[in-house]
Amino acid sequence: MIDRTLKQLKAGAFILLITLVTGSIGFMLIEHWNFLDSIYMTIITITTTGFEEVHPLNPSGRIFTIILLVMGIGSIAYTGGRAAQLLIENQIIRRKRMSKKLEELKDHYIVCGYGRMGRYICEELSSANVEFIVIENEPNKIDRLIEMNFLYINGDATSDEILTTAGVMKAKGLVAVLSNDAENVFTTLSAKVLNPNLYVVARAVEEETESKLKKAGANRVVKPYEIGGNRMAELLLRPGVIEFIDVVAREKNVDLSMEELAVNERSSLIGKTLAELPIRKDLNIIIVSINKLKGGFIYNPKSSTVIEQNDKLIALGEKVNLSELSKLCKG
Repeated sequence: MIDRTLKQLKAGAFILLITLVTGSIGFMLIEHWNFLDSIYMTIITITTTGFEEVHPLNPSGRIFTIILLVMGIGSIAYTGGRAAQLLIENQIIRRKRMSKKLEELKDHYIVCGYGRMGRYICEELSSANVEFIVIENEPNKIDRLIEMNFLYINGDATSDEILTTAGVMKAKGLVAVLSNDAENVFTTLSAKVLNPNLYVVARAVEEETESKLKKAGANRVVKPYEIGGNRMAELLLRPGVIEFIDVVAREKNVDLSMEELAVNERSSLIGKTLAELPIRKDLNIIIVSINKLKGGFIYNPKSSTVIEQNDKLIALGEKVNLSELSKLCKG
């Protein structure tokens, strides 16, 4: 449909160009005007601007002007119509594609708010090649989302209807980074009511908001000023440690990463010790810690530690090898 309209738009533009050329040559031949006067007269005629004629017209020139006027109005109307149609069709197709993607979304993440922090979150999620959708209602930010080709919903993240449209019941996690704490609390509460199993990370600017967010159901609360202050202090006290963490967590050109991998019920790792598995020997992966479903974190686990169902392995290694370990964890 768009291809056909695009061809029609090109045809209309070509007709308009022919009209300009024909009008200019016509006035030059009939009225013996120079090129500048001729093209000027052609443009004010087909656009019905209403300025005075460049020079007085003879009868032949007036007849030609009438014909040119009809041709010009027709070609402009046709081209403008096709341009408007192309714009509308693009919007319709974009909405259809978005609706289809929304229906297919599962185990995705929902980003509520596309401010400064939301933008960084989306960039990280995009780099990790995970599915996510943004809820935003400010026009300038919507334009940016379209430019970045991010999936989005134009609406209020505190609305149950909008959260449902974003697939909150099928989502894996939600991050609330809206413009104020009240909206983050309300969004967290609404999301948790709709999906109690949803993992929610929310931002708190004010100190007293943290307890409210936790009561609303947030799994983790992030306080930017506190994190920023701690990080700056760590950079002063332990710059080498922070540099290593930055390399592992943020450097895109380094083939080293740290991942959290869940061991599901089909995994061949279950019931075996770390010593029996190819994790260290063949994959050259270090298991930094294991988060047991019952028992909490085991830091720097021993080789005799047994892997159990629903364990979460915090693993450090090369990205390719981590991918192989992920397959073993899934079974």
